[in-house]
Amino acid sequence: MRRPASIVALLLACALLAPVAAAALEGPRAEYREQVEPICRANTKANEHILRGVRRNVRKGKLKPAGSQLIKASTALRGAVAELKKVPRPAADAERLSEWLALISNQADLLQRAGRALLAGDRHRAGSLVTQLSNGARRANALVVSFEFQDCRLDASRYT
Repeated sequence: MRRPASIVALLLACALLAPVAAAALEGPRAEYREQVEPICRANTKANEHILRGVRRNVRKGKLKPAGSQLIKASTALRGAVAELKKVPRPAADAERLSEWLALISNQADLLQRAGRALLAGDRHRAGSLVTQLSNGARRANALVVSFEFQDCRLDASRYT
């Protein structure tokens, strides 16, 4: 009879401590989010300007201007990643955030490769790379969902 009571007590203690543990993690995460969101917001606004009309250019067969737009967006994203890497990461999430930054760097590489494909007139290759961009964006966003980013969420639909 004593064993079930101790199990219930243990479960109750875990249930009571879970919010405390979550709150302890939220502090550093919230601080990190507050530091990186302005960097991401600036990159998002820059890319909105850079990528304005990219879909229209691709649809109309203006692949060189579209390719140049993607390459410029890639350069802007690389700059944002460089700034993001300078922000100290919470110790509990350092590995996860390093992986996230690596995925974002990969996004910049894919974006540049898609731009070069468009400059070369290879619409099919660019489309394949944009598909990879979408998949990578989903993976990166899923990795840091607990940070509740707004501006640091990747939106690959901007490039398609």
